Amino acid sequence: MVTSTTPKLDRRPKRSADREPRRIGFGQRLGRWDVKVSPYLYISPFFILFAIVGLFPLLYTAYVSMHKWHLIGGQGEFVGLENFAYVLQQPFFWKALRNTFSIFLLSSVPQVFIAITIAAVLDANLRAKTFWRMGVLLPFVVAPVAVSLIFGKLFADDSGMINAILGGVGIEPIRWHADVLASHVAISSMVNFRWIGYNTLIFLAAMQAVPRELYEAAILDGAGRLRQFFSVTVPLLRPTIIFVVVTSTIGGLQIFDEPRLFDQTGQGGGDRQWMTVTMYLYEVGWGSQKSFGRAAAIAWILFVIILIIGLINFSITRRIASDSAPKSGRKQKR
Repeated sequence: MVTSTTPKLDRRPKRSADREPRRIGFGQRLGRWDVKVSPYLYISPFFILFAIVGLFPLLYTAYVSMHKWHLIGGQGEFVGLENFAYVLQQPFFWKALRNTFSIFLLSSVPQVFIAITIAAVLDANLRAKTFWRMGVLLPFVVAPVAVSLIFGKLFADDSGMINAILGGVGIEPIRWHADVLASHVAISSMVNFRWIGYNTLIFLAAMQAVPRELYEAAILDGAGRLRQFFSVTVPLLRPTIIFVVVTSTIGGLQIFDEPRLFDQTGQGGGDRQWMTVTMYLYEVGWGSQKSFGRAAAIAWILFVIILIIGLINFSITRRIASDSAPKSGRKQKR
């Protein structure tokens, strides 16, 4: 028996080894580059501006601090860390550092508590809310020179209004421009006058973001106004409080305008009893020494101090944030 076999046809398309890969068009390639590059282009203005006005001056200041650099004579020889050693050996630097921290503590600590209190009052149902809120911000708009001149007259040793009021109630006049602590209190009052309103509006914005349902639930539980403030408002203001504390720390350690304008000489007192670090920097760089190298060394020491305090604030911030985060219970495996 003869059987005929017919070959089966392979209907699958044959792959050609010589087929050329599909070319990507210019439009598709441009679209891919747009997706990859455009986000970096959008954020590049900030980094370019920061590099020009922030990073470059910082690095250039470090370069200047390593040289003998006179205001008139210009760049001198390389001296390494000699400028830093000179600054750290000067009694005026340590006195200025003490004054800076003293004024910072006397201004920033009361500033936060007073700002929260005023913000809580403005958050309540008051008539003419907009008027009071604008009035709180008004001292921040006033120029520091005007504030310093006004407070300089208020805290004058002989003819100041503060001493006149104290004398009227039988208290001896205070030497605001001679005593160390008195001068620090007077300068701190100027700082608080300018910045309490600014921080009040920040706290007020955070308070208005608190859900009102939480207050209604607290009222149903029988909580009064004071209990609502400490149990509802303050815990939810924790990130805002941390932000204000950090910014106040940075600004307080760089204070210059108020102590500089507290008297007519602008040297920080006869014994430098209220001279700050920035005032000492100005005196070294543009005063009798005219040494940019030593002034740059002071600037870098102040930068390191602010950086250390900023890292401490950052660690405290992380700890507070971790403590306030809700802890989810772990499921036990049976």
